[in-house]
Amino acid sequence: MNSKFDYTDTDWDAIERLKKWYSGDVHDSMESLGLWGHLEGISLLGALEPGAVVCGPAVTVLFKPSDRKGEPQDVYHNAIDNCPQGGVLVCDASCAAGSCSGELMSSGAKTAGAAATIVQGSVRDLAQVRQLGYPLFGSSASPVGVTGKKEPRESQVPLTLGQVTVAPGDIIFGDIDGVVAIPKGRVRDVADAADALGANEAAARDRILSGEKLQAIWPV
Repeated sequence: MNSKFDYTDTDWDAIERLKKWYSGDVHDSMESLGLWGHLEGISLLGALEPGAVVCGPAVTVLFKPSDRKGEPQDVYHNAIDNCPQGGVLVCDASCAAGSCSGELMSSGAKTAGAAATIVQGSVRDLAQVRQLGYPLFGSSASPVGVTGKKEPRESQVPLTLGQVTVAPGDIIFGDIDGVVAIPKGRVRDVADAADALGANEAAARDRILSGEKLQAIWPV
């Protein structure tokens, strides 16, 4: 295995535990630990079943301005092809106009076993991506392509996405409400906190639905 894409130390048990919850639980749990992980301005534009979430380790790609033509995308294609099963592709393509991900990139990512693609920047081909059933997240939709404007220059490097730095292997959690990044070394702590918070919320929900007054039971 290419050491650049070695994910053998990923805490898949913590990831599976996090998948029981939703992004609000996850971020509340992070904040209780003094962490911040919301990737602001990035939302679901592709397909995700109602109530479903995506959660997996980040594979990162950094785009930089470029006037080269002919779709010089080797760095991005290589990252897609080497994405671990269940990994999440995270691209910072905010350096210039143009959509770095659409039908073909999403098809390649899904075939490789990626759980989702997250883009700081625009994405396109949304009808086709939704038909594919792929969770593509982005800052906006645009039909504009990248050729002659920017290209992927580096992979598996830290990315700055708003207030958050995402490093390769950090855990990415996404759902219909947005995207959260969890530092790799804190994912078990966050999963523990989410389990406790989620259990409290589930108990409170059941009591509310059985007729108890909200003020009487929440906050716990």
